[in-house]
Amino acid sequence: MEFLNSIHLALGSPLWEDGPNGLLLLLNGLKVTVVVAFFSVILGLVLGTLTALLRMSQSKILNIPGKIYIEIVRGTPVMVQLLIIYFIIFRSYNLNQTTAGIIAFGINSGAYIAEIIRAGIQAVDKGQMEAARSLGMPLSLSMREIILPQAVKKILPALGNEFVVLLKETAILGFIGGNDLMRAGNKIRSVTYEATIPLFAVAIIYFILTYFISLGISRFERRLSSSD
Repeated sequence: MEFLNSIHLALGSPLWEDGPNGLLLLLNGLKVTVVVAFFSVILGLVLGTLTALLRMSQSKILNIPGKIYIEIVRGTPVMVQLLIIYFIIFRSYNLNQTTAGIIAFGINSGAYIAEIIRAGIQAVDKGQMEAARSLGMPLSLSMREIILPQAVKKILPALGNEFVVLLKETAILGFIGGNDLMRAGNKIRSVTYEATIPLFAVAIIYFILTYFISLGISRFERRLSSSD
């Protein structure tokens, strides 16, 4: 009975006068988390693809900037990057927390995605590119029709894992005042003085999200394998 009362207090009762209950607060936080993760991974894919091409270039002028970007991002904590972007770089632009989170997580993810894409492309047998070029196919066409379809199958599991990691990393958005899922749980905890229910609720929601994302990626990967 006490456990049910704790659930009602944390999730079913208004947290303050004329305010939302805990469940509604969690759902609103979930929406922010999904939005930030979705647009961050899109930004990360764009940056990662461009950076992978820079890293694979024979020109040092193009290769070195890509390498510097990757080393800086991978060598510093994502929370520090988030704080620098929000409190220093965009301080004078009055940027909202959600947009700042998308930029920070997208930049962070882009460095890892770049190495995933580069490794996937380089894992394809070089002889296939040479064969395509010997048949008179331009480099761009050879990459698009021969190399990339094979590389996608190799990098998909790693990209899926990167999205799952990115989704969980958004839990630090509250450090700049973002109303994400984790901060919603902390708000419930601070108002009700009940830690068990809101924190377990947050953990369960994250688990459900990551489980179904991983499941969907696994099924898509099997479909790609069966099409060979």
